[in-house]
Amino acid sequence: MNKTLLLILCDFLLLNLLALTRWEKAEPTRAKQPPVPEMAANAATKDQDLVEAMKLSLADEKAARDELAQRLSTAESSTAAREQSLTAAQKEKAAAEAAQAQLAATLADTQRTATDLGKKAADAAQEASMTKEQLAQLQRELEEKRAEAERQKQALAALEQQQIEARQKIEGLTVAAKVAEREKGLLKEQAEALQGQVAAEREERIKVQSTTAQLAQAVGDQAVKSGELTKEIRDNRPINANVMFNDFLANRVSTKFTAVRAGLFSPATRVKDAATVLVTDGTQTYALLHIDDTPFPISENSYDWEKLTVDFAKPPGYQSKASSVLFLTIDPRVVAVPVDEAQVQALGVKVYKTAADPFKFPDAVLVNGGGKGYGEVGFKLDASQPGYVQVDNRLFKRIFGTFAPSRGDLVLSKTGELLGIMVNSDYCAVVGNFRPIAQITTGDNVKAQKTGDLLNSLAAQVRAKPLKLQ
Repeated sequence: MNKTLLLILCDFLLLNLLALTRWEKAEPTRAKQPPVPEMAANAATKDQDLVEAMKLSLADEKAARDELAQRLSTAESSTAAREQSLTAAQKEKAAAEAAQAQLAATLADTQRTATDLGKKAADAAQEASMTKEQLAQLQRELEEKRAEAERQKQALAALEQQQIEARQKIEGLTVAAKVAEREKGLLKEQAEALQGQVAAEREERIKVQSTTAQLAQAVGDQAVKSGELTKEIRDNRPINANVMFNDFLANRVSTKFTAVRAGLFSPATRVKDAATVLVTDGTQTYALLHIDDTPFPISENSYDWEKLTVDFAKPPGYQSKASSVLFLTIDPRVVAVPVDEAQVQALGVKVYKTAADPFKFPDAVLVNGGGKGYGEVGFKLDASQPGYVQVDNRLFKRIFGTFAPSRGDLVLSKTGELLGIMVNSDYCAVVGNFRPIAQITTGDNVKAQKTGDLLNSLAAQVRAKPLKLQ
């Protein structure tokens, strides 16, 4: 029996008790044998019925409470078993248990209150002196208890709803855990399959790398052979004279010598301008000229110069100075002016290499006067004069421009390298190195270097050579 029905039954019995009790009239006392007062007899019977009804109600309520406690215990154990690893559901379970404990305490209070009311009702029935105010107070208390019972019913319904929601959450989490476990198994299978694919691809890649290495080695060998073949073809293929002359014109460097010495009435200044190319032996770069392109001709007695500057210029406005002037061992008439790397980069011109094999071709290209004309010319070795080649003027193949070979002309091999420089109209000094026999350091004070004696010594060395080389 639920609590609402119990309360209704109690209310009904109380109202019947009140309705059946005659409070205004009392039966008169008999003289001889006073009978038992009807009201008292009736009251005793009604009290027993009320007590029995209250006992039944309490028994039903206890049974309902036991059933509810058993249901709650069952739900509790089931919830605890399912929510061992779920923190959120455990919190809801704790809240449900707290609400259950509170409800049990409230039910206990209600039972105590019902017991007190029963005692009050029994006392009222036995004494038969209950006033209307007490009945009204009792009725109000019953109404309050009814309302409290309704609230407890709602709380119990809410608790049951919470338990249902918690159960649904547990079921959902259980399903999610099963799904996750299934996905984990699928991922494991996929990982195993991928590992197999990776192993197969690794083996395939190793094979490809091995094949690639073999191909790369073959290509490298072929490239080396091709490069060697290309170099050999390039080294053995003569360059057209027109191309060489055009290349020479594009890479000329303007070189200006300015020498100053004391004169009779004022300083004497001598200036020489020449156009030449830059040449390297693999370690140092030089501007190559004939001594007649400098202020120091060997055809006259030389002086002690006091100041000497050498300037390199290239349009539109670049200009720099050289630090020294070298006279080479191969022939004192061959002058080399050192050029540093920064100057080479600033000038931006091609640097010619000295000929590695100057005698590969019987012909050469001669460039006259710093670029006034050019032509192909044959040359031959002179066993009596090593370091020189003789240019055969009578065997000119083609001459372009109105000039004849003369000293200071540059001679280029057919491969585009520098072969040498003409020291006179017949012989060319082959430039294989730049070892100096003498040197003049440029600057504003060169008098201490005794340039007059040095240049006269060089002129004497030239005059000591065979007549055909002078």
